[in-house]
Amino acid sequence: MKEGLFIIARGIGQVMFQNNALSGLLMLAGIACNSWILALLALAGNIVSTLTACLCKYSREDIRNGLYGFNGTLVGIAIGVFMEINISSMFLLLFGSALSSWISRLFNGQKTVPGFTAPFIITVWILLLGNLYLFPTLLLPATPHVSEAVAHLPKAFCLNIGQVMFQGGNIFAGLLFLIGILVNSRIQTVYTVWGALLPLLVALPLTTDFSTFNAGLLGYNGVLCSIALGNRTFKSTVWATLSILLSTGIQIMGIYAGITTLTAPFVVAVWITMGLQYLSSKK
Repeated sequence: MKEGLFIIARGIGQVMFQNNALSGLLMLAGIACNSWILALLALAGNIVSTLTACLCKYSREDIRNGLYGFNGTLVGIAIGVFMEINISSMFLLLFGSALSSWISRLFNGQKTVPGFTAPFIITVWILLLGNLYLFPTLLLPATPHVSEAVAHLPKAFCLNIGQVMFQGGNIFAGLLFLIGILVNSRIQTVYTVWGALLPLLVALPLTTDFSTFNAGLLGYNGVLCSIALGNRTFKSTVWATLSILLSTGIQIMGIYAGITTLTAPFVVAVWITMGLQYLSSKK
């Protein structure tokens, strides 16, 4: 029982690359600060995806480290963000969380590219497209756009971190996420700050409508890029910075195109950067 709780907590922490149960608990508390319903859905998605991996007898070490829980965590939260909470959406949570584990296993079975949050992205895109054409009434209506003329940098910074798990309604969510990273790794905390800050510095002189800026929608992919690629070397800082900039550009293009990007800009940017790293190492 105790080990199971640690696995679930690690699964939440692994959303931001933290293989640490305390990190996961702090992040769960951050979600609960914004919405206790989303916190419960995060737990449900995590448990289902982890149990799926156990029943399918996937790697015990990967399960123990929460690597089959974090995509399910995100799927569970996404259900609450995009859909009405009812029996139908709960069925989709069960199906989607299990599907994310199966897709994770496919990525783990090859060594070309790491999956990161791709299983979550693919799963939620499938669910959204399916609902759009088959059950459109299940989807929540889009939030009306409200233009903002002033940038709120502290708020935008915190929400850039919080939006990694869809938490854009409370700055304390982002702060608790940051503390969760800090208890596990100081260097990754520094990279989290850099990943959340750089997109703001890039976008600030280029925009006059700060609604997206203030909502933390420009920087959450950069946070993940920075943690994924950053370590103690100067070269890694350069690669992480390049990845942050790429993800910010991809995110902006996706927003203007009306695409539900999720964390796809992070995944694509890191894949591109890893490809460039590989090519540079061959010279």
